Amino acid sequence: MQTILTQIAEHRALTREDAARAMSLMLKGEASPEQIAAFLLGLRSRGETLEELIGLTESMRKFAVPVSAPAHAVDIVGTGGDRSGSFNISTTTALVCAGAGAVVAKHGNRSVSSKCGSADVLELLGVKTELGKEGVEYCLNEAGIGFLFAPYFHPALKHVMPVRKHLGVRTCFNILGPMCNPAATSRQLIGAFSREVAEAMAHIFSTLGSERTICVHADDGLDEVSLSGSTVVFSRLTADGPIDVQEFHPKALGINPAPLSAIMGGDAARNAELLKRVLKGKGGPRRDIVLLNASFALLAAGEVDRLEDGIQRAAEAIDSGNARLSLERLVDVSQQAPELNA
Repeated sequence: MQTILTQIAEHRALTREDAARAMSLMLKGEASPEQIAAFLLGLRSRGETLEELIGLTESMRKFAVPVSAPAHAVDIVGTGGDRSGSFNISTTTALVCAGAGAVVAKHGNRSVSSKCGSADVLELLGVKTELGKEGVEYCLNEAGIGFLFAPYFHPALKHVMPVRKHLGVRTCFNILGPMCNPAATSRQLIGAFSREVAEAMAHIFSTLGSERTICVHADDGLDEVSLSGSTVVFSRLTADGPIDVQEFHPKALGINPAPLSAIMGGDAARNAELLKRVLKGKGGPRRDIVLLNASFALLAAGEVDRLEDGIQRAAEAIDSGNARLSLERLVDVSQQAPELNA
């Protein structure tokens, strides 16, 4: 580890292999807290290179507890850190997509920088989130949607988490988490806290073999497709195709723009109520932003070929009651699922 830290101190980029080795040393507990802190802050101060992020991602994936999921399963997740205060858009979107027929392996956690993480709101809705490998696989097979609670599937991060908490700043792990779904999903809609990170993530997913990937960052800062203005979209929808870059505006799909204030959330109880209202068919900007993100997610999942069809499928899932039923199924099935370490 000392050799790697020397390279960083001298502002030299690490090779993909050295970055992977550094991650391995940290996750095996073979790096001291001081070395981990120096590594994370050193990378942050000069900015992680694409090769470094690829190596870090490859290595971190190897330490995850693997979950067996259908090959066409999709993940819908963001990096967080946008400090928007919005309600749980990606969680609501995941339930709508499940109601529209997609299999969703939702990777998530409790709140870190926001008032309410995906695990927080799902628990209030009655979902048992603290499930292990067998429990999540049961949910995926029986409900068509499963929630992978990150701490249970990345146990090796116990060596890193105390350091991250003490540092209190964004590190490469904010980028790596969404790229390390234990279900090894090869289809994903990923939101990023910056345009540069969205682009980097698209390239990393491409390099590591994802089939269909859409990475987004909105001009207003959201790590989602936004209603308030343009969103930059990095997409690769064929295994051997190039990464396409587009600026998307909601008007392109006939959806009226709305300010960020129109999609604000609150604590877990407030956000759970807002999620239920969307699933019950309440109109307005919160429904609109979920429809937008669901259309992109269904495209990433291969469920539709056009965003216009995705909007229609998502709206039908809500209006038919199937989105609400997807939540009810997840609640019931998760409560019946095998207990963690049972």
